[in-house]
Amino acid sequence: MRIILLGAPGAGKGTLATAIKAKLGVLHISTGDLLREELKNKTPLGLEAKKFIEAGTLVPDSLVIQLIENKLAASDIVKGYMLDGFPRNKAQAEALDAMMTKRQQPVDIALYLEASLPVVLQRLTGRRVCRACGAVFHLTNMPPRQAGVCDACGGELYQRTDDNEETIKKRMDVFLDTTRPMIEYYRAQNKLVTVNADQESTEVVKAALKLFS
Repeated sequence: MRIILLGAPGAGKGTLATAIKAKLGVLHISTGDLLREELKNKTPLGLEAKKFIEAGTLVPDSLVIQLIENKLAASDIVKGYMLDGFPRNKAQAEALDAMMTKRQQPVDIALYLEASLPVVLQRLTGRRVCRACGAVFHLTNMPPRQAGVCDACGGELYQRTDDNEETIKKRMDVFLDTTRPMIEYYRAQNKLVTVNADQESTEVVKAALKLFS
């Protein structure tokens, strides 16, 4: 099975990706994780991407596509793959199709977690992250036992600078603007499946996993 996970920040892609990987055994490819790995290892691609990240601009499509192509070429994807964070726009989707058609491993399904702005705001403004170990909590959905303190390591919990209402609204607008053409692209291929991501995460996972039963 070859899957693309689509969804705005806060839609629950991370939780669902973990569940799908456990059920299907597919390779989970996260663009964010790949970029962090390239930056950490100071590869030529990572150093090039760093220029754009430090300038506060998006990493160009050409670099992101190369990142994905390198990962797929170096990986065993006999059981399939799940792309998380890629493609982000129609141009990337078209490049992915060309890449995977050549490899005879085309995308089977584009799974879109559709979340409304009020729900995304509630999830992200309540998110707290541990400075020490990176564990994630939520003031309402998964509060720590002691306010401001990580259950796992006792580290300090903080709110990410981009987890504020104004920034989240801007991110949501950008996501919708760039994603709509891509959603229509996969809809035209009869590969788009939409799941209501406003539900509790357990219900979202249950609804999505039914697609692979």
